[in-house]
Amino acid sequence: MPANHAAENALGTMGTICWTVQLLPQLWHTWRTKSTEGLSEWLMLTWGIAGTFLGTYSVVQNLNIPLILQPQLFGVLCLISWVQCQHYGRKRSRAVAITMLLVAVALFAGFEVGMIFAITPAYNAGNMAPVQFFGIFSTILIAGALLPQYYEIYKRKEVIGISLLFMTVDLLGGVFNDLSLAFKEEFDVVAGVTYSLVVVMDGIVILCALILNPLARRRRKRQAAAASSAESEAQTIGNNDEPAEPSAVPEVPEQLEEKKNNVDVEQGPA
Repeated sequence: MPANHAAENALGTMGTICWTVQLLPQLWHTWRTKSTEGLSEWLMLTWGIAGTFLGTYSVVQNLNIPLILQPQLFGVLCLISWVQCQHYGRKRSRAVAITMLLVAVALFAGFEVGMIFAITPAYNAGNMAPVQFFGIFSTILIAGALLPQYYEIYKRKEVIGISLLFMTVDLLGGVFNDLSLAFKEEFDVVAGVTYSLVVVMDGIVILCALILNPLARRRRKRQAAAASSAESEAQTIGNNDEPAEPSAVPEVPEQLEEKKNNVDVEQGPA
């Protein structure tokens, strides 16, 4: 495909927009429900770390501006979601959670800047190994980060806690970024594999939600109906087992006459 810088930047911008706003539905969902149940904190932390490695790779490789900005914004939003997991999930105080966020952002930003300055001279000298390591390692982190989320889905037999809108926008961001690379003069294989993995693994989460969530809803309805039926049956059995009050049986005239004769015999003649 011939190089087209306009298409490259336009698609890269669309991918960046998707990967900038894709976590906003997740952040909103967590804030609204005040719960991170079903959302893996390790997914968000690992993605935040991956953003640092991918950001280093994007800067040194001199990708287009949108693709350089994307991992920085993506990493920060992932760390915010991770801090929400600390606050709502692990019940850390708001001050502690905010401190954790600031420390993590400072450490990751310092690491990325240091690595850019460290490997750029080698890259300019034709040594591709260091920058390739950062690209490949970011791919491993992005793919591996979803494994804990898959475990949460397996454990709960449904997809809860994670916004499907977030997953959908994230998937679209990967598609646009892949298309942006296709219009580059030389296709970046490592970045392309990274974006494609995001598309595939996000798609698996969405597919699981479409299949498992309706089954889980039907399962809960059956359990609720069974519990209601068992409760009604228990109440019915309890009512039938209550002892009946003894009823007074009126004495018939023959019994009264017999009692009178017995009394006369016991008293004898006056």
